[in-house]
Amino acid sequence: MTSEVSFVDLGLAEPLLRAIADVGYTHPTPIQAQAIPLVLKGRDLLAAAQTGTGKTAGFTLPLLHLLSRNRPAQLRPGRPRCLILTPTRELTAQVEESVQAYGKYLPLKSMVMFGGVNINPQIAALKKPLDILVATPGRLLDHVGQKTLDLSGVEILVLDEADRMLDMGFIRDIRKILALLPTKRQNLLFSATFSDDIRALAKGVLNDPEEVSVARRNTASELVRQTVLLVPKEQKRDLLSHLVRSNGWKQVLVFTRTKHGANRLAEKLVKDGVPAAAIHGNKSQSARTKALAGFKDGSVEVLVATDIAARGLDIEQLPQVVNFELPNVPEDYVHRIGRTGRAGATGSAVSLVDAEETKLLADIEKLIKRKIDREPLPAFVVTAPDREERAPRPPRSHERGPRANREGGGRSQAGRSAAGKTGAPSPGSGRKREDVRRATRPAKERPDNKLSSRG
Repeated sequence: MTSEVSFVDLGLAEPLLRAIADVGYTHPTPIQAQAIPLVLKGRDLLAAAQTGTGKTAGFTLPLLHLLSRNRPAQLRPGRPRCLILTPTRELTAQVEESVQAYGKYLPLKSMVMFGGVNINPQIAALKKPLDILVATPGRLLDHVGQKTLDLSGVEILVLDEADRMLDMGFIRDIRKILALLPTKRQNLLFSATFSDDIRALAKGVLNDPEEVSVARRNTASELVRQTVLLVPKEQKRDLLSHLVRSNGWKQVLVFTRTKHGANRLAEKLVKDGVPAAAIHGNKSQSARTKALAGFKDGSVEVLVATDIAARGLDIEQLPQVVNFELPNVPEDYVHRIGRTGRAGATGSAVSLVDAEETKLLADIEKLIKRKIDREPLPAFVVTAPDREERAPRPPRSHERGPRANREGGGRSQAGRSAAGKTGAPSPGSGRKREDVRRATRPAKERPDNKLSSRG
């Protein structure tokens, strides 16, 4: 049905239709076809939509229409008319790109605001008239505290990826921000799922909302071809290098469990002659921006990411996702493979699974209600493992602490279980020593469960 609807049918202003044509789109996606008319009517909206369904245009297009239609002759500096809150720096930047692309023929002014960068250029930008502010919660409250931002003129509030904001602990910041906004405003809340927590948040934010849902929870895209390759842990990197080169893959998003693991894998791929970069919460904003830009322009073929860092990455036509390590949470597998097979395109998701991950694989298959196809291992060259990948020797007394820190890495559920049972390394048991040593690795090497406490 939605394929028969055009953007012209949705009642958008001519400058927006011109910008849409420039981007090359003719027909709205299901979320756009359902959400845009409701937003144009001024209704509050609760929408369930995964990243990659076109949800960003689903709210940027109608809010641009509304803001341009009722724009006052004069704007007060640092007083936005529309506030879009997002959970991560990358998503904030990408939403702003969408605002710029679709609003190119409109006189509206927008800016982006997030942490991890110098605050002074943002303060300078807030001294100019402003229609749309795209921000992370933490940095926004920093500006409120410095009295460089006035939220009393917000007409439209958008909470994008609200479920992720709750997961990342932003609920208190969100409540502080809501208290600073005018009571009378239009509210749009977008989430991957309608969980109980999201329902509770929506009740405090939305006023008599319309509901739109375009994806069932935990449904893996039918357009994604999913396969499993059973491979020993120490051979995964060689297999990944082989797959990238032999298949001619030019844009591959690879998932690891930990920040440390992402760094190590990217470094080893580069040694293998595969252009690669890592992206995670410990990377500086400039390093993350550079890595993502290289991935988009093709100079970086493999982007190695943790789950949290990959949230909100808006990469069009991403053909290939690889699970270098399976996630501990089955739902994260669905989010991972949802990075490909987007907007009607086909994609492929390959999982490299070792013996310790078979339980994780079973949990994933139970969640998605299907068995993932196993494929035979291709012939590939196995290189000698790096020093830190070899079976550990008993550490000398002067290096017990530092060596454990240097060599710590990601571990599976099986590794955690073994560490808990052994308590201390037993003579002649390299595997048990490995598990105990991993259990004591520093916090900076543990799973990437938070990008930034302040956005």
